[in-house]
Amino acid sequence: MLFELESSLEGPDAALTYHLAEMKAEASVAAFAGELVKGVISNREELDRRLEDAAPNWQLEQMAKVDRVILRMAIYEITISKRVPLKAAINESIELAKTYSGEESSRFVNGVLGAVAAAGSAT
Repeated sequence: MLFELESSLEGPDAALTYHLAEMKAEASVAAFAGELVKGVISNREELDRRLEDAAPNWQLEQMAKVDRVILRMAIYEITISKRVPLKAAINESIELAKTYSGEESSRFVNGVLGAVAAAGSAT
């Protein structure tokens, strides 16, 4: 949904309603997805700042869209939501990158999230 919303004028509520109905998502899955999508969207400025800090040699526009979305989602989980354990958030993000973007992207995602985690532990 976040990937779709990157280039859509549709709001998160409409996208969530449609996709969750299509998936016939259970209430707990729908609640988690809603919190994640809305959290990433509402905290996008802060997430992008953290992403730029963790990947100083990359501009957001240079990143593959799928990588950027995966990273925003993981950074949200790691730094704001904190409902998902750090290692799980990183590992899931790496797997998403491998599946939807490729091996090189999985290494990039791992490196960026490692920098985010290190910055978080330094504060």
